[in-house]
Amino acid sequence: LSLPGSEFDTARLKVVWKMVVLSLAIGLAEQDDFANIPDPITSMQEAPTANQEALPPPDKRGVSNKPGNSPKGHPPDGHSSVTDLANSLTGDMVMLSPGSEDDDGEGPICEKLGRIQFSVGYSFQDSTLTVKILKGQELPAKDFSGTSDPFVKLYLLPDKKHKLETKVKRKNLNPHWNETFLFEGFPYEKVRERTLYLQVLDFDRFSRNDPIGEVSIPLNKLSDLGHMQTFWKELKPCMDGAGRRGDLLVSLCYNPTANTITVNIIKARNLKAMDIGGTSDPYVKLWLMHKDKRIEKKKTVTIKCCLNPVFNESFPFEVPAHVLRETTIIITVMDKDRLSRNDVIGKIYLSWKSGPAEVKHWKDMMGRPRTNVAQWHALKA
Repeated sequence: LSLPGSEFDTARLKVVWKMVVLSLAIGLAEQDDFANIPDPITSMQEAPTANQEALPPPDKRGVSNKPGNSPKGHPPDGHSSVTDLANSLTGDMVMLSPGSEDDDGEGPICEKLGRIQFSVGYSFQDSTLTVKILKGQELPAKDFSGTSDPFVKLYLLPDKKHKLETKVKRKNLNPHWNETFLFEGFPYEKVRERTLYLQVLDFDRFSRNDPIGEVSIPLNKLSDLGHMQTFWKELKPCMDGAGRRGDLLVSLCYNPTANTITVNIIKARNLKAMDIGGTSDPYVKLWLMHKDKRIEKKKTVTIKCCLNPVFNESFPFEVPAHVLRETTIIITVMDKDRLSRNDVIGKIYLSWKSGPAEVKHWKDMMGRPRTNVAQWHALKA
């Protein structure tokens, strides 16, 4: 270097100093594991719009879940300040939230479940309630092929023993059913005590049908039940035994040079208790799919008696560029059971044609090669 007497030389020295400090910061930060990743609500205090994070490359051997040796509530000496400096010098590594304007950054994106059109009317002459299931619109894809096979179940709650069903509409996210159902022999006084419950499901030939969404209409809320009335109603998440299944924090990293997608299963929160004791023994199973064909299977270790497990395990999958559009990664959180069959807690389908949250994550991964992109996902039935 020349004598630092000019402003130019001073600026060069500052740049070199920042590069040295940044190298030191990154070297220390890489010693961290993903167990120290804060929940989005904590991240929001530092970067209010950050629901996704660009993370350092994970250890592909899996990272230890053991906590550090520092006192509770205090980070190791000096580490926090160095990490803060690294973050201040690499602010472009923090990605904007993919949510809507009212997204507070806590938890996964609220996925739209579509809507359903139906008609309801009561005949006083025949003591018959008539329900017409007309059509659905913008239903989410539940199959890894990027579509669904929807049908509708009808109940008059609180009676769950007697149900009626529409036909299944194959591979259709905007189905037209146009089917009429009659609940005969119901006095008007009893009808007004009932709630019309419609549940839209995705038919699955080889396993349990997947709930898509539901609508409940207390019939005493309808002002003119004596005439057929037609409604459009937004579908809400099904609560009949399913409810919230928990969330999973996953990071994706696409390497176009190596033709790999690395999936890092970081941690889960608020998992549904599957055991009698009010807990679960969760592990995560991953399937790489090409079209409808299973290519490769991997899984994490099992965390005993835990509804908020930290896994920190990475799984690279070889995915050539020409098959990316036909590739789906199915992530299933399971409950290990020693005496019987393992239970499914919830699933995620990651591809370019899954639900809105999954597609957003996939596109962000493709748009930021060699960068670990983390996002919370709500587990689905």
